[in-house]
Amino acid sequence: MTTPDPAALDPVVLGQRADLMIRTLASISAEPNRLIRGFLTPEHRAAADLVAKWMREAGLEVSEDALGTVRGHLPGEGRKRLLIGSHIDTVIDAGMFDGPLGVIVGILAAGHFAKAGRKLPFGLDVLAFGDEEGSRFPVTLSSSLAVAGHFDTSRLQAMDADGTTFSEVIGQFGKSVADIPLAAYSRDEAAAYIEVHIEQGPVLEYRGQPLGVVTAIAGQTYVNVEFLGEAGHAGTVPMLLRRDALAGAAETVSLAERLARETKGEVVATVGVLRIPNAAGNVIPGNVALIVDIRSGSDTARHKFVEAFKREVRALAERRHLGVTMTDTRNVSVTPCDPALQDGIAKAIAAVGGEPVSLVSGAGHDGMAMAKLCPIAMMFVRCRGGISHNPAEYASPADMGLAAAALIKFIETTNF
Repeated sequence: MTTPDPAALDPVVLGQRADLMIRTLASISAEPNRLIRGFLTPEHRAAADLVAKWMREAGLEVSEDALGTVRGHLPGEGRKRLLIGSHIDTVIDAGMFDGPLGVIVGILAAGHFAKAGRKLPFGLDVLAFGDEEGSRFPVTLSSSLAVAGHFDTSRLQAMDADGTTFSEVIGQFGKSVADIPLAAYSRDEAAAYIEVHIEQGPVLEYRGQPLGVVTAIAGQTYVNVEFLGEAGHAGTVPMLLRRDALAGAAETVSLAERLARETKGEVVATVGVLRIPNAAGNVIPGNVALIVDIRSGSDTARHKFVEAFKREVRALAERRHLGVTMTDTRNVSVTPCDPALQDGIAKAIAAVGGEPVSLVSGAGHDGMAMAKLCPIAMMFVRCRGGISHNPAEYASPADMGLAAAALIKFIETTNF
């Protein structure tokens, strides 16, 4: 057995390596002044090639599937594999840490064992997915769903902004649609999936802790609400005789906020879209539509909230003499993280000097797809100001180094 590199477990050194790798990867973008790296684009190709190079340098066997997921494999004693991964695609005008951090920390952790010549009782696979953000096609998690064996071929007809189908783009990327089923792991092969990710929220910073343990990925409901009133002259219709659709929508925004606050953190609700057709400053709006995004780590709490919200919206519409329609356009159940894996991550965080904070992830992740294959868990890393999907996104080298060290500790103390 080779002598391990003493620096390999040093969080400072690990953090410096992670920071350099993340900044190098961030230089691969479709535009010079902002980070854009879409799925199955030339930039995805360049990023995948760079990640593959790092995997080989870390001592891993490298392959790539039909949807561009790069896999670095470290053989173990048995058939089981611990899967570690995240994504290398980005939103438009992205930060550099969302996704790549999990891939890079996985490479550093697997490389630690490869370079030490240490044979684990299970194999390690580091996965660099390509379609978590859904920024090119109106679908998301395609690459991780393929790995989990749940890719829906109806996605192949989806089109990007240029009118090119998903199927055509796969061919342009040098892959074959016929090979997509080969991306899937078997259930008896995949022991568990672990994802390290920036928190994308402010809780860890508020708690003064670098690392957290995710208990679940929140369930989500989109409720599309449309009010129908009566357009009228802004100066001639008395207030008591108005059927103002925008006033009803405004009350609905406040209602969603109030009901969410009353749950004391169990549910969050957001209105990010408000549409006013034929809007004019001197016209009472007769038709307004809005989308209410409702999320919770408890499906029971989410469903209860949705029922109460809809009941009160109907009541306010009746009081304001408005027509109203409400349609659920998205309903995603909570993805729970495995309790034993959570416990292992918490102990690993404690082993590197942290105090693990339990968190629900309000954002979606590749873990949602991977949970269809095997037990999952996530480790969160503090990000400055809780900012994400923004060029100001930032995780410190110190925190990234602790995450890599904790992941190594987790792997050392885990068996399947």
